[in-house]
Amino acid sequence: MSAFTHLSLCFDLDGTLIDTAPDLVRVLNDVIAQEGLAETDFDEARKAVGFGSRALINGALARAGHDVSEARLDELQKLFLELYAQDICRLSTPFPGVVDTLKTLKQGGAELSVCTNKPGYLARPLIDALGLTKLFVRTVGSDDLVRNKPFADHIWKAAGHRGQRRKIIMVGDSLPDVLSARNAKVPCLVMAYGYSTIPVVKLGGDRILRNFREILPAALELSA
Repeated sequence: MSAFTHLSLCFDLDGTLIDTAPDLVRVLNDVIAQEGLAETDFDEARKAVGFGSRALINGALARAGHDVSEARLDELQKLFLELYAQDICRLSTPFPGVVDTLKTLKQGGAELSVCTNKPGYLARPLIDALGLTKLFVRTVGSDDLVRNKPFADHIWKAAGHRGQRRKIIMVGDSLPDVLSARNAKVPCLVMAYGYSTIPVVKLGGDRILRNFREILPAALELSA
C-alpha cells in the first residue's frame, strides 16, 4: 500500500499553494490609479490579500487618505475583479516545493483538493494556468457552496466526504483555515510563509511548517 492512500488533503490556495500577491497588488494599483493615486505599499497590501478584493481596495485608499462613496467602491471592486480575471497569472507562482510535494502526495495515493475562499471562477483558471489542475480531484471556491470557510462545509465538499473513507487534513495559512478545520474536527497544518495578519503561532494549528516539503512527514505523523 502506498504511503498516503488513507489521506485526503485539502489545500488553501492564496498564501498556501500560490503566491498570488504580486498579481493582486498589480491589479490593485491599476484600480486605484483610476482615483489618481500612486502605487500602494506592497508589503502592507500583501497582508490584506486573504480578506478579499474589497479589503485590498479599502486598505489602499486608507493608506492614501482617500475617501470614496460606497457606490464608487462597488465600481472599483467590479473593475478589480474584471481586470484580475483577464490577466490572472502574469506574476503568480507556486511557493517553493509545492509542485514536487503535491506530485509526491498524489503518486503516494493521497486525494488532493483545493479549498479556497477565492471564487471558484477565479481559482480554477489560475490553477489551470499554472498546470496544476490534474493534481486535484476538485477545486471548491467561495461561490461553489452556501457556507465557505470558516464553516466545516467547505472542507467536506472539497474532500468529497466527511472523513469516512480517508482521514482529512486541512493545509492553510490563516485563521479561516484553522477555524474550518476545527469545525470539521480535522487537523490543520499551517504554513508560516503565508498571508496571515495574525502571528502563525497564535492561530492554533496542529503544526506550523516553514517549508511546503515539510507536509510529507507532518501528514504521516498526524494520520498515524
